[in-house]
Parts: sequence; structure tokens; C-alpha cells
Amino acid sequence: MGLKLMCVAAHPDDECYAFGGALGLAADRGVESYVVCLTDGQAATNRGDASSGDALGKMRRDEFSASCNVLGVSHHELLDYQDGQLELINFSLAAGRLVERIRRYKPDVVITFGGDGGPNTHPDHMMVSMLTTAAFHWAGQTRRYQDAGATFKPQRLYYVTANFHLPDRPPAVPMPWTVTLDIRAVRERKIEAFRQHVSQAPLMEKTKEIFERYGAEELYALVATAEPQAAQLTTDLFDGLE
Repeated sequence: MGLKLMCVAAHPDDECYAFGGALGLAADRGVESYVVCLTDGQAATNRGDASSGDALGKMRRDEFSASCNVLGVSHHELLDYQDGQLELINFSLAAGRLVERIRRYKPDVVITFGGDGGPNTHPDHMMVSMLTTAAFHWAGQTRRYQDAGATFKPQRLYYVTANFHLPDRPPAVPMPWTVTLDIRAVRERKIEAFRQHVSQAPLMEKTKEIFERYGAEELYALVATAEPQAAQLTTDLFDGLE
């Protein structure tokens, strides 16, 4: 069996701007990848030529699919939660949906946002972090969600983190990183994936300088492992798993 990677995001475009390097490197390495996104991004500030929330949602679903294809993602899925409202959902039910997907897909490594919500401190990102963390642990517990498939315990959970603050946002409180991914080999692919989000073109222009300055690497914090171990600095999300 080959290695598997699962990425859990909140909005279309998260998969590329936050995790695109990791996903691109995984594809080049032959790692099977699965991206699950919880909302279709209807509450976005940038709305392209969409005349309604539903129209924007459909547009962003298509953009998400195109982006995943550019990154070489093996499987992608976009759920039906309301953009900007994740803090109001039934936590246990939403986590259970992720538990079912972890048990079905059986990833070795799970990646998601940190509890700070990323550099833009988005509350949806914070909720995705909490939901994914709960699902990561509950997926391996026999007493949790007994109708969601056979238990499965992934090997590692990582939060994406950062070594910068966005100038127009309240400063995030990011986790110290344990993994520095050199993504230069897939940097252009990551940018091309972002270009698929045509409705978000103003955001791409706004963050252009950030990508130019910090875009050669992605940083991740190892936050949970199947076996007790000391934290170590590394350059590979799958170090020691092959």
C-alpha cells in the first residue's frame, strides 16, 4: 500500500494558497491525496461576475475542482456547510462526517489549519482546525461513531503555520513549525492552481508580494502522532513512514 495524504480545508482556494505545495509534492511522489473542503465560499468578498450567492458557490466549486486537478490531487470533495457560519454548526455531527471520511480513505497523514485560523485569522479556518483535530483522534476510537465505518488511526496530524503576519489583519498566534517544506519544485504549479480561482483574482493580486517573498516553502507543525515521540525538525511530512 502506498502513502496517503488527507487535507481538510474551509473554502475553495485554501487547498492551493495554504496547502498547494504539500499537495503538489505529494503528487510528484506518487502519494495518493484527498482534499475535503467544508464550504463553497459563497460569503467571499471577491465575487467575480456572480449575480447571487448560489451562482458564486457554483463558480467556486468549479474553480476548486480545477485547482485540485492542477495540483494533481487524487480525490476531492466539497461539502455543504455555509461559508462564514462554521462556528454555528453542530460540532459533533460535522466531526463525524470527517471521521467517516478518515476511516474510509485511511490517510497516513492529515493536514489542516492551526487553531489561530492562519495568517488571516479566519474563524472558519479555526473551526476546521478543531473539527479535523477531533476527527483525527475519534477516527481511531471504537466507542465513537460506531456507524461510520471500522476504526482507523492515522499516523500524523499537522497544522499549516506561517513565519509572517499579514499587514491588514490582526496578528495571528501561529504554532512553531517542525516541518519546513521546500516547495520550489512545485511553486509555479501552486500559483497556477490559484489562478484557477478566477473569482478570487483580486485576492491573488493582493497577496502577490507575500507569495513572492515567502512562497518558496510551506511550514507545518506536527501536533499528534500515533506513537509517543519527541518533536524533531524535518523537511518531510512523511519522514520515516515509507
